[in-house]
Amino acid sequence: MGLSRKAWNNVVIFSMLIMIFFLNGLHHKLNPQQTEFERVMVLPEQSFVLAMAYPGVKIERIGTTWRIDNKLIEPAQDEYSEQDLVRIVQQWQSLELQTVAPQQFNPDSAISVVTFWLAGEELPLSYQLYRTQEVYFLFAKRQQQWLELSADTAKQLFKPIEI
Repeated sequence: MGLSRKAWNNVVIFSMLIMIFFLNGLHHKLNPQQTEFERVMVLPEQSFVLAMAYPGVKIERIGTTWRIDNKLIEPAQDEYSEQDLVRIVQQWQSLELQTVAPQQFNPDSAISVVTFWLAGEELPLSYQLYRTQEVYFLFAKRQQQWLELSADTAKQLFKPIEI
């Protein structure tokens, strides 16, 4: 007993779909598309920063105000007004950077690190700062992404520790 005309049509249709599926996958393996680098927000949009820390310096939200706890130099607490602290946090919250190809740095060669504790996030976000000549790179550990930033931007973002 052979297949009916309708059954043979179904066999041909499914065979063609399978062939298209495999050829499409093969095409992507033979011609990998260039990884597109895009601009991304460093912190998640609409994130609520509870605290951020640089080595030896912690900026934290106390109610509706901000305070800096500087373990390195005691008088440094007076150097920053609440507006200065708000400005630093807002710079990070609005920061959009260009993603770049993975960089080859020794993880121990980071010149600084910044860690953020966000409302609703169980684990903190951590970013390591690296430098080559006048180009700075941030490595977003959780996303495993490299981001490029200018020297001026790096100095503004890491102002409390003066990189």
